[in-house]
Amino acid sequence: MDLTLIWKTVLIGVVEGLTEFLPVSSTGHIILAEEVLGFQGPPGKVFEIVIQLGAILAVCFLYRQKIFATVQGVLKRDPVSLRFAAAIVIAFLPAAVIGVAAHKYIKSVLFNPTVVAVALIVGGIAILVIERYAQRPRMKSLDEVDLKTALYIGLCQCLAMIPGVSRAGSTIMGARVFRVDRATAAEFSFFLAMPTMIGASVYDLYKNWSSLDWHGSGTIAIGFVTAFVCALLVVRPFVRFISRHGFGVFAWYRIALGALALALIVMH
Repeated sequence: MDLTLIWKTVLIGVVEGLTEFLPVSSTGHIILAEEVLGFQGPPGKVFEIVIQLGAILAVCFLYRQKIFATVQGVLKRDPVSLRFAAAIVIAFLPAAVIGVAAHKYIKSVLFNPTVVAVALIVGGIAILVIERYAQRPRMKSLDEVDLKTALYIGLCQCLAMIPGVSRAGSTIMGARVFRVDRATAAEFSFFLAMPTMIGASVYDLYKNWSSLDWHGSGTIAIGFVTAFVCALLVVRPFVRFISRHGFGVFAWYRIALGALALALIVMH
């Protein structure tokens, strides 16, 4: 395997793993990183799908105890587990419905560096505004998130179909607007990511099955492992950081990166 391709693959995997669960848009970062690096991965959609699955698998591993406890609780008809599971399903549905309906348009029209740059800046400003004016939280654990709030968070997630907005950013900030505390908002976003990203990956596989190509499986494996390890390392420290310091640093990072990207696009 070409050494240049290896380090580019590792960098793309690092970008995916570090950004997937932060409010900075992993898709936007991947688009910009591939543009800057001139990265040409394996043909088809396999590479992008697999590295996303690597990142989501890391979160499934980190929160395996809560997942198992919820499954056991649902089987035993425990009211708390049933409500939490229902909240995740309800939050997932809006993006599932709209994503299927708008999938082709989103992929063909919105996936470009200019859209990403603008969305990064607008999203950064939105985070600063929400952090400044968010009301005192009334939900401080995952089991306190009610079904109506879950639906609102799910509707906010639909904004993330625009590359650069950030799935994590839209769901976390949506939760903050509806008075969920920072750590719980982040963790609810992680759990919502599981069906959302797995569903999106399965749908991408279905839509692109005829053009999928597993040629370059070594590159795919490197991207998967790198994304998994990086996501594994970043999720827990992220929750601790935002619990103490908030989301301001991510907002300013988004604005700076978006402005830099726009400048490079104009100069290109």
